[in-house]
Amino acid sequence: MSGVTSIVISGMGGQGVLTASDILAMSAFLAGHDVKKSEVKGMSQRGGSVISCVRYGKRIESPLVPRAESDYFVSICDGGAVPAGHYLKETGVFLDNTTIALGLLPSPRTLNLSMLGMLSTHLDVPYDLWIEAIRASLRPRHHGMNEAAFDMGRRAVCS
Repeated sequence: MSGVTSIVISGMGGQGVLTASDILAMSAFLAGHDVKKSEVKGMSQRGGSVISCVRYGKRIESPLVPRAESDYFVSICDGGAVPAGHYLKETGVFLDNTTIALGLLPSPRTLNLSMLGMLSTHLDVPYDLWIEAIRASLRPRHHGMNEAAFDMGRRAVCS
C-alpha cells in the first residue's frame, strides 16, 4: 500500500509499549496523517509480551500490520518480545535498545521514550509535534525527564 507507514512496537508489560504507541499515533495525527492503532496484550499485567501496531498515511483502512509489511519494528526489551521477522518487511528497519546507554537514561522507565526518539529520526513527523504529543500524553512533572530521554534516543541514531 503506497503512502502508508507501518510500525510495530514490542516489549513486555510495564515497559510503556502502549504509551509509546499512543504518543506515536498522536504525533502522526498532529502531522496531518490518518492514523490507526491496535494492540495485543499477552498477559501483560504479569510481564508478558505486548505488541502495538501503528499505521499512518493519507488513508488507513486497517490498524493491523500484515505479515512482513512493517516498515519499522521497535523492540523495547532485550532480544525483542516478539520475533521481528514475522512483521518486518525485507527493507524494514529494526530498532532495539542496544544503542541506548541505559545507565544514562533519566529513569529506567523512560526507555520507551528513548526508543521513540530513535524512531522519530526515521519518520516524516516534525520534532515539535513529537514534543507536543509527549506533553499531551504524560504528566507535567515527568515532561523534563521524558523529553530528555526522547532527545537521547535521537542522538543515539545520529552518533
